[in-house]
Amino acid sequence: MNFENLLFSVEDGIATVTLNRPKALNALNSALLTELSELVDSIAKDNSIQAVILTGAGEKAFVAGADIAEMKGKTPLEGRAFSQFGNAVFLKIERMPQPVIAAINGFALGGGCELAMACDIRIASTNAKFGQPEVNLGIVAGFGGTQRLPRLVGPGIAKELLMTGDMISAERAAQIGLVNHVVEPADLLAKAREIAAKMISKAPIAVELSKKLVNDGLNVDLDRALVMESEVFGTLFGTEDRLEGMTAFLEKRAAKFQSK
Repeated sequence: MNFENLLFSVEDGIATVTLNRPKALNALNSALLTELSELVDSIAKDNSIQAVILTGAGEKAFVAGADIAEMKGKTPLEGRAFSQFGNAVFLKIERMPQPVIAAINGFALGGGCELAMACDIRIASTNAKFGQPEVNLGIVAGFGGTQRLPRLVGPGIAKELLMTGDMISAERAAQIGLVNHVVEPADLLAKAREIAAKMISKAPIAVELSKKLVNDGLNVDLDRALVMESEVFGTLFGTEDRLEGMTAFLEKRAAKFQSK
């Protein structure tokens, strides 16, 4: 697949997707979002890809936000459609079967912060900056920020960030639970690959369903979520991977999972 706004590679079952508009600080425009949507669809159906790393080209930005030059002339109906499109793309990322790790280099503002939050795990370089500055533009976060941010950091901190537009450091993002790890810029992709490699060494079906249970469970009450968990737990007892994993444990050897 050839893209104008993305770079794509696969190595050892790990796909790396790089948003490639460095002169625009990788700002999200319609063309980039369309390409990202198409690539996510392709990856989700590719069983040879077991994990995904999402990052931005250049040293300055993961994604500095949505493309303001493109947004400025939109009507209310066009603005709503743009929000709906961005949300649809980010939902695809959130719901794809593979774990997705955001490797955040530099600015992750507005749509960039929202894109990172749609990923399963966030790793930030020490020079990363996070924020939802939409109120400075007379709008609100439109790609899921008002919904994912409180789910990650709690409503109080989320409201402060959303209503002040403040930008925070990677260290502060880690303190509030917005990112999982903070590393030096030179170590960012290596750390992402380390975590991805650890995930894909585990039972693939169990990893996929762990992701799905967390995502689905956040949207129902605890009683229903626990029923869902028990159903999946029981279903996995019918897999070859479950038998191999338990047998390997008892035999004190490494398991060889086959995704069966």
